[in-house]
Amino acid sequence: MTTVQLYDTTLRDGAQQEGISFSVEDKLKICQKLDELGIDFIEGGWPGSNPKDSEFFAQAQNLRLTHSALVAFGSTRRSDCRAGEDLNLKALLKARTDVVTIVGKAWDKQVTRVLETTLEENLSMVTNSIGYLRGKGLRVFFDAEHFFDGYKGNSGYALQVVMAAAKAGAACVVLCDTNGGSLPQQITEAIRAVQKASPVPLGVHTHNDAELAVANTLAAVEAGVVQVHGTINGYGERCGNANLCSIIPTLKLKMGIDCVTDRQLSKLSDVSRYVSELANMPHYDRFPYVGDDSFTHKGGIHVSGLIKWEDSYQHINPGLVGNRPHVVVSELAGKGSIVFKAKERGLPVPKGKAIEEVLEQIKLLEKQGFQYDVAEASFDLLLRRVQPNYRPPFELVDFMVVVEKRRRPPTRGNQEEPLSEATIKVKVDDRIVHTAAEGDGPVDALDKALRRALLQFYPDLTAVKLIDYKVRILEETGGTASQVRVLIESSDGKENWRTVGSSTNIIEASWLALADSIEYWLTKQAGKSVG
Repeated sequence: MTTVQLYDTTLRDGAQQEGISFSVEDKLKICQKLDELGIDFIEGGWPGSNPKDSEFFAQAQNLRLTHSALVAFGSTRRSDCRAGEDLNLKALLKARTDVVTIVGKAWDKQVTRVLETTLEENLSMVTNSIGYLRGKGLRVFFDAEHFFDGYKGNSGYALQVVMAAAKAGAACVVLCDTNGGSLPQQITEAIRAVQKASPVPLGVHTHNDAELAVANTLAAVEAGVVQVHGTINGYGERCGNANLCSIIPTLKLKMGIDCVTDRQLSKLSDVSRYVSELANMPHYDRFPYVGDDSFTHKGGIHVSGLIKWEDSYQHINPGLVGNRPHVVVSELAGKGSIVFKAKERGLPVPKGKAIEEVLEQIKLLEKQGFQYDVAEASFDLLLRRVQPNYRPPFELVDFMVVVEKRRRPPTRGNQEEPLSEATIKVKVDDRIVHTAAEGDGPVDALDKALRRALLQFYPDLTAVKLIDYKVRILEETGGTASQVRVLIESSDGKENWRTVGSSTNIIEASWLALADSIEYWLTKQAGKSVG
């Protein structure tokens, strides 16, 4: 069986993505997670480029890695000095790692136009640098930067660079698609040429500018490379690097290459989310394998098939990568979707006519602008309300909202903002409560009035906060009479949930979403029977 080494560069190349800045503590934590995942080499940073990376390598001496080897990254010596005098190479030695990776140019135009030196001197820089580090007892990987573009323009020189690195003692020469514009067949062709010229073990480092980084990496593996570079979630400059969260399961599950154990693979989704959290980046729902939507099913036929045979609409078992199937309910749903969703959310499955009622209600309401695949709390309430013994915690009698600008003086300081006031009547058991409240806008006033009415019955309601409010116009051609959808996200500090309302009246749409939010939480807290 082919052996492939996994080389992660999230902490260096991934950190070059706009908006990402890992602290030293972040990098140390990510190292531990990558070690648990079974990554063979973790590139910790470039100690010669900034103080933070130097501090990281100093603190990394205390890491207890059980599988991974930590790698320091740098470049070849400058053209105007000896290897032993180069500050970058000295910084690599101070990092105190057993493995280092250095980058050098493999494209003749990069050498002459960017480095502004001769092709011969560039070869000397490569061999001197690798030889110097090898002489210090280090294992050296060489990143042949811009190799594939260099091979297209001047294949002879690109191959010379690779052979120079190999003769100097590089343990692996990594062929880089630095600009990310190569095609899989071009990757394969170039690798075949290198294999004919030199027996040195090869790696591949691809970027995603043509959205082919993963495909190019897999093509390289099929062509015989033994080391693949990438980042968690594909983070990286411009369009990113090859995504290890796609590469790892594809290698193991599709190509039969045991690059990680089954147990390590099951951690993949957690590692993906963990790194996105520390990167302070939203976790993309549509990531293959590890995204929330990667095993999400919406069509009724799909869900029906999934219930009968879990592989019917999934290319792998989601549990293998630590993910799970997910069903969303919409106007495309069938009975199977309702059954699956009820079981998934721990709710009694509607029986007989009740399930038909829920299905018809969903299709009717979605036609009116509701959307339940993004508001699962409202969907829960649909299931609860068809249960014969369900009693809502409150019922609306009526409400009125007034927004005024100049009819009376402002009540808060010298504000000239419009005043919003909501008056509401609700029924709790046999009691009718009539309250009013002012707010920063009509929705805030409604929220406060409803809470004021309910707090005497449900004092714990103070824990619930409205944290997000979105309005979408569904039919722009209707002008001010257009149908609008309101999506509300609420939280009690432990759980977040979303509810939806829709109407041609934005206040009514807001009320429907708001009332669902409060009813969902109160019902859940009370543990009311739904079966």
